[in-house]
Amino acid sequence: MADYYDVLGVSRDADEKTIRQSYRKLARQFHPDLNPGNDEAAGKFKEINEAYEALSHSETREKYDKYGDQWKYADQFEERAATGSPFGGHSSGYGGSRGFSFDMFGDVGDLFGGFGSAGRYSAGPSRLTTQVDLSLEEAYHGALRTIALTEPTGTRRFEVKIPPGVDTGSVVTVRPSSDRELQVETTVLPHARFIRRGPDLYTDVNVSMFDALLGGEAEVNTITGRVSLKVPEGSQNGQRIRLSGRGMPVLKTPDKKGDLFVTLRPQLPKDLSGEQRELVEKLKAVS
Repeated sequence: MADYYDVLGVSRDADEKTIRQSYRKLARQFHPDLNPGNDEAAGKFKEINEAYEALSHSETREKYDKYGDQWKYADQFEERAATGSPFGGHSSGYGGSRGFSFDMFGDVGDLFGGFGSAGRYSAGPSRLTTQVDLSLEEAYHGALRTIALTEPTGTRRFEVKIPPGVDTGSVVTVRPSSDRELQVETTVLPHARFIRRGPDLYTDVNVSMFDALLGGEAEVNTITGRVSLKVPEGSQNGQRIRLSGRGMPVLKTPDKKGDLFVTLRPQLPKDLSGEQRELVEKLKAVS
């Protein structure tokens, strides 16, 4: 996997402002809305968002610097390192400062005869872990996933309800039986239109130069549908407007929602008619 610093085109000692500026530039360049039908641009846009997710906050950046592309498992690695064993409990010669990676043994489930394509032992014989990918919309509304676990007696399937508001790294715990615990870790995939930071969402909207100058309205896509946004008179490029309660549900309190921050992007006309040019020149003369 490509180094996230290289993906964003920044040095490893870049500050958060530099990372944010580089991300915004690249996100605009490769945004799917500006590259319709371009699979290469869509893949690049996804990679840019993944890199920014890791490097945009000091806590996640520290994990990435230490664990690379497995940074999302940092807490699990460190927990195992603290016990001195990749399987929990007493030391078996691994762990310590090296931490733990599933790559040490391949698929951990294979060590125990297999628990399906997704299920794996983590901290003991009664606990299984698996991962599921979710779209941002599924993370907003909640979702159902069927988890298949292969055991000596056959394959068992469990329907797991993913609650609204989960984020990458959230863990949903269910107990299929009294002696077994299933932990489902969620990964929320990057979205083509929204950037997520906790419960808040961020998006850009293009507005005409005239609406930016004189005020007007613009249609904005929210996670639940389109709404009309009032564009203030004299709006500047990069000006941000908050739409309260239009963000993501807060995990465990889904009635409470974050906000949607809309960044205005005034668009200059490319081809002016003679009359339009004359009017602009008059405006310039009196400014």
